[in-house]
Amino acid sequence: MTNTITKLFNIKYPVIQGGMIWVSGWRLASAVSNAGGLGLIGAGSMYPEVLREHIQKCKKATDKPFGVNVPMLYPDIEKIMDIIVEEGVKIVFTSAGNPKTWTSFLQEKGITVVHVVSSVKFALKAELAGVNAVVCEGFEAGGHNGREETTTFTLIPMVKEQVKIPVIAAGGIGTGRGMLAAMVLGADGVQIGSRFAATVESSAHENFKKTIIDVKDGDTHLTLKELAPVRLVKNKFYNDVQELYLKKPSLEQIKELLGRARSKKGMFEGDLEEGELEIGQIAGLINDIKPAKEVLENIIKEFNEVKALVDRF
Repeated sequence: MTNTITKLFNIKYPVIQGGMIWVSGWRLASAVSNAGGLGLIGAGSMYPEVLREHIQKCKKATDKPFGVNVPMLYPDIEKIMDIIVEEGVKIVFTSAGNPKTWTSFLQEKGITVVHVVSSVKFALKAELAGVNAVVCEGFEAGGHNGREETTTFTLIPMVKEQVKIPVIAAGGIGTGRGMLAAMVLGADGVQIGSRFAATVESSAHENFKKTIIDVKDGDTHLTLKELAPVRLVKNKFYNDVQELYLKKPSLEQIKELLGRARSKKGMFEGDLEEGELEIGQIAGLINDIKPAKEVLENIIKEFNEVKALVDRF
């Protein structure tokens, strides 16, 4: 399966694992890369030296390409970028910030840069900033999300019409059928988060993994738009947020309720009541916890089977 994305990253399949906070450590990234996709280490939940450790361990665990996902709203961004350069990482996905800030710096070091966007406007800005590709993330996605609430399958063709660089679809994709549908609409590849969160190699707490496979349609919701929109499983913390909204709170009151380390508490430490449980709508189709290699193989197998069926018509 060769196309612009497999050539860009030198990988076998145009499948990128989402660089999720508290979930995407070196074990998951290396497993996905070894299976033929592109694994990403999620730097958003790592102190700089922890990131360095994960990069070094990933390099020992795979001889295949892998990258680092960097949300630019987090602190220590300069240290993180310096470590990425020092450790010889060749692929960086940026998000939650202006792509102009770091794209030239990274590309001058021989690093391929991809930026995550949630609208046509931001896709065009990313292209103008010189990124090598964009990830178009729709409303269905877990974690931090766009305010526009544009769904993946409407966003892909709109962006594809406007940009000349490769387009990677994200949000609500976790099966071979979903991958094929995204590519029919114009995507050159897909980025998959939630399905890889529920894998053996994911660094998520077992409580959170079990919650993922229990989630049904309607069990997640996009909230906290005043801060940074995030899709959460409906739990006690989510209900507390909704009760606060009834009182028409100030921004400071919302921040006070959120506090610090809510996502770590939920996804990494396994507190299913007080923690943020970030996951996408596709969780309603996730029914088991498997090795990342098996997940990727199943996605590609289904993609090929459905494509062959469609091609017959």
